[in-house]
Amino acid sequence: MSAKRKPVSATAEHAPLQLEHFLPYRLSILSNTISQAIADDYQLRYDISVTEWRVMAVLARFEGLSAREVAERTAMDKVAVSRALARLVEAGRVSRAIHDNDKRRSVLDLTDAGWAMHDEVAPMARAREREVLAKLDAEERIWLERILDKLQPATR
Repeated sequence: MSAKRKPVSATAEHAPLQLEHFLPYRLSILSNTISQAIADDYQLRYDISVTEWRVMAVLARFEGLSAREVAERTAMDKVAVSRALARLVEAGRVSRAIHDNDKRRSVLDLTDAGWAMHDEVAPMARAREREVLAKLDAEERIWLERILDKLQPATR
């Protein structure tokens, strides 16, 4: 059994980062919590991961992307995207074709099965988003959108 530990005090020698007040940590915790709540809706039903769903959502929004472009748009690790794509292609949810002008570049799109799943999961994701945003009043939602736009790098 572990005893409850008190935070380490800052000293001249050590100044621990107070994660509970550190913006990147707080945003990560919030993102992970919301993403997992949404994922709970589709993981058991469709046996897909958060990464796979994000890849599918990007391909639904932007057709004909390469794996590199998917990784860039999601700001996810290229290896994680590659693994997710391999699983999605194997499951028949994403098709991979060779680009007409560049044989080294593959073009990715949702298949009919991928679209069918997307069209069931996307409304669930939007409903969870509405639940989260309902905790804010109209003015707070506008400010949140402005702040996120200001802090987030422009999407290509």
